Amino acid sequence: MSTADHPLPDDLQAEILALARAEPHPRSACVAALQRVQSRYRWISTHHLRDVARLLDMSPDDLDGIATCFNLLFRKPVGRHVILLCDSISCWIMGRDHLCDHLCRTLAIRPGETTEDGAITLLPTVCLGHCDHAPAMLVDDTLCGDVDLPMLARLTDTLTEEPPP
Repeated sequence: MSTADHPLPDDLQAEILALARAEPHPRSACVAALQRVQSRYRWISTHHLRDVARLLDMSPDDLDGIATCFNLLFRKPVGRHVILLCDSISCWIMGRDHLCDHLCRTLAIRPGETTEDGAITLLPTVCLGHCDHAPAMLVDDTLCGDVDLPMLARLTDTLTEEPPP
């Protein structure tokens, strides 16, 4: 049984209940609760989504509708690092597709996939709001602008050299 199939641990359940108590309506804490789950497991499994829904007195379908609406909530397993490559018109004009092709060749994956070693997941995303520095990407929690091939090479070298946890 993987950790994604185990019930949420007591301490995480307590955090989620505290978030719910701090809101006028428990379901108002749903995004923050899902973020807590994701920060622990890197993604939100269906089992964990059901646990959160129960804690917030929501249906799993309602909560899944919210979870799938947010680009930064992952409903499928992701790598230790996530590269969100902006695919807005500004980034596209400034060479986003060339960068994506380079990443795909370098990492031997396609958008939406994770490297074989589990180090990096490459995901397209809608506008990151960094259009004045297009092309842009979000690497884990770091926003990068004016992305070029040398920057990508340094980044992929750094991320793939890190040992797994």
